[in-house]
Formats: sequence, structure tokens, C-alpha cells
Amino acid sequence: MRKLVFSRSSVKTQSMKTSVPRLIIAAAIILAPMMIAGKKANLPVDKLSYENVFRFTPGLSVAKSISAADLFYAAAGLENFGVSRPVFEMAMKGFDKLSREGQISPDSILTIVDFSKSSRQKRLVVIDLKSQDVLFHSVVAHGRGTGEEFARSFSNQPRSHKSSLGFYVTRGTYQGSNGYSLKLDGLEKGYNDQAMSRAIVMHAADYANEDVISRKGYLGRSYGCPALPGKVNRQIIDHIKNGNVLFVYFPDKKYLSNSKILNG
Repeated sequence: MRKLVFSRSSVKTQSMKTSVPRLIIAAAIILAPMMIAGKKANLPVDKLSYENVFRFTPGLSVAKSISAADLFYAAAGLENFGVSRPVFEMAMKGFDKLSREGQISPDSILTIVDFSKSSRQKRLVVIDLKSQDVLFHSVVAHGRGTGEEFARSFSNQPRSHKSSLGFYVTRGTYQGSNGYSLKLDGLEKGYNDQAMSRAIVMHAADYANEDVISRKGYLGRSYGCPALPGKVNRQIIDHIKNGNVLFVYFPDKKYLSNSKILNG
């Protein structure tokens, strides 16, 4: 697989190259049984069209979105970007719930940050659910109090310098001490609902560049913000701002069991 360049066009090109053969395989494996039994998506056979399977819009049931997530995962080539299928399904479950509740914009942009991975890896992926494209794939920093190379501990508390788990809705942008930044509205009480008061935002940082990894052995850390490399910060923020979903994941048993968005 060729080296990725940090631009929407190059990531989109790679996604398109992998999507066609994967879509054919996925359709054969997933849609055929659905057409025969009509059980997996709880839809009548005449509703199991390609268009309906991929229609991630308000009102889509969780059952449909999870079934469609299998097909989407293959069609978009998400495995090539290191996206875990279970994590993507969780993200889609939350996206669907927030969409049905009218809490997000119709842009259908989903951002996943997987903090179960080493900070040496590209842990952030931005996905356009309408076009089935991966728009960005980038490294992202976690908080100083959360861990060094690996994230270990999370908090919702002020001055903890830790990252917070769960679902966020992106808000507006501003020019702050860290330059162009994006406000993040945490939706999960006890896990990330203090994000605004803690000034947990998305911003650029010198310590979040990949050359730091070669010098230090792992990415630098923030005060809890999902900090990005300067060369992609503005591009990513401009694509995900104003009402889109951000899901910050870690296999924390307490969070996964208690999240009202995942279990509501």
C-alpha cells in the first residue's frame, strides 16, 4: 500500500481504489443472505436495495445501521486504515442515535479516535458516510495524564490533563492560543460533559507531529485535547466542524457498559 499523503484527495483516491472489489465481495457475503432471509436488517426484501442499506439519515434504525455498517466497512476499505470493525460499529450506533434525535447536522461526517492504539500510529480517521470515503487519516495526541505512548487513564475532571472518552458533537471554530481550534461538546454525563468548561478542543500542536515520534519514540501529549499536526489541523477542522460526530474510543469496561448513547 502506497504511503498516504495528508490530503483529502489522496486519501479519497485510495479509498475509491479499494471500495469497488470490496463492495462486490461484501454484497455477495452480506446482501445475498439478507435478500434470502430478510432478517439481519429487519427489512422487507423489497427494501434491501443498495441505496437503502447505505442511507445513513435521521430515522434510520440501529438494526439497519449496524447491518449497513458491515457493508460500509468493506466498501470504504476501513480495514486498510486500521479501523477496527467493532469500534466502527459502536461509532455508527452512536451516530445513528444522535441522528435520530436530531442532535447532529446532515453532513454525515464521522470522526473516530481510537486511543487503544499506540500514539505512534494514526489513530484518527474522518469518514464521509454519504460518499463512503475516508477523508483524513492522522496521528492525534492524548492528554499528559492519560499516558505516555499508550493511553491508560481517562477523566472528565478539570486540571486532570487527561483525555475524555465518548461521543462529542463538534461546534464552532475560534482563533486561540493554540491557533485555529474547534470547540467540542461532550454529550456523555460523567465521561466528557465537562469538555467545554475544561476547554477540551481540537487544535494544532508542534508535539503532535510525526517527526516527534522519530526523536522521542512516541507522540507528544496535550492537556487533554485531541491535538493534531499543524499541516492537517485546519483541513480536518473545516470538514468536521458545526454539528458532526466525534467518537473517542478506548476499551474501558465501565464506559462501554454505562454509556447511554451506546446502550440507550
